[in-house]
Amino acid sequence: MTSPRSRAEFFVDPEREARFGGPATGGERPMLAAFLADHRRTLELKCAGLGGELARRSVQPSTLSLLGLVRHMADVERRWFRKVLAGQDAPPRFSSEDEPDGDFDGALPDDPGAVEAAWEAWRAEVAFAESFVAEAPDLDVEGDDVWRGRVSLRWVLIHMVEEYARHNGHADLLRERIDGAVGI
Repeated sequence: MTSPRSRAEFFVDPEREARFGGPATGGERPMLAAFLADHRRTLELKCAGLGGELARRSVQPSTLSLLGLVRHMADVERRWFRKVLAGQDAPPRFSSEDEPDGDFDGALPDDPGAVEAAWEAWRAEVAFAESFVAEAPDLDVEGDDVWRGRVSLRWVLIHMVEEYARHNGHADLLRERIDGAVGI
């Protein structure tokens, strides 16, 4: 095996990397949607090839794990797109008022269905969000949020890119702790 030329090559072949293929010019909606899609694919990439190891925690006393991140992002997608923008009655899937950190705390290695359930929930929420964005008449669609007040689809898309970017940084470190894999 030849050694990689950069940290990024542990995960992807730079010649075939298509994850960041969104437009660099043109309309705002396609650009924001593409940036968000890139970050969603990055989270998937950071978790690729792992099963129960996804539940491995970072360091005590933290309950941060890759599985927790997938569960957390499923709840975040659900909150912003279903609850706030679409106005649906959509409580979080993995956390609650009684367990506000249930997305992380409940990501346990001894639950055999936890990984599949997390990915299923995340993919369902991403699919809803993608459909919502595609069908929205414009980026000025608004919804009410208890934390931020009135927010637009534009703001939510920017916030989601920021949310994924931050957590993908965590995912880098978590994955390296699991098997030494490093990269973009």
